[in-house]
Amino acid sequence: MIAHIDMGSSPEERRKAAIFLIRKCCITLGGYKKEKIYGLLSCSSGKRMKVENRVFFKNEVEAITNGYRPCGHCMKEKYEQWKTAKNK
Repeated sequence: MIAHIDMGSSPEERRKAAIFLIRKCCITLGGYKKEKIYGLLSCSSGKRMKVENRVFFKNEVEAITNGYRPCGHCMKEKYEQWKTAKNK
């Protein structure tokens, strides 16, 4: 999980570090650590969360390995697959 990288303590430092890592393709997904949800960086739900609740992942495998589930808003198909598998 990318969250272990020191991205700074202020929101501005974290924003700059995230932009750098996104451009370097080290980050492809964002997550909400309180509910353990991951989704696209462009997700409107993800953009509304507080900075201190954000985590970042290189890929889906990393998010799933860390116990996160797909976002029902920006990843509807994967969320439905996760929900179906969970209810079996």
